[in-house]
Amino acid sequence: MEEPDNAAAPEEMTFGATLAELEEIVKALEGGQLELEDSLERYERGVSLLRVCRAKLADAQQRVTMLVGEIEEEEAE
Repeated sequence: MEEPDNAAAPEEMTFGATLAELEEIVKALEGGQLELEDSLERYERGVSLLRVCRAKLADAQQRVTMLVGEIEEEEAE
């Protein structure tokens, strides 16, 4: 898929920006007013954004779990 010139790579975007763009894509697709080719391009972009969101959430969850473990270790001492 070719990205528009103003579209950042999802990996370089913040979680909030990634989620906001994904929400815009979903609204556009649900509107049913797009041409087939545009719908496919947006869908592909949405899949990329979704993958990045999931990865960022998994990373955040792992970091929180690690921090909670550190706190529990400190409290056990």
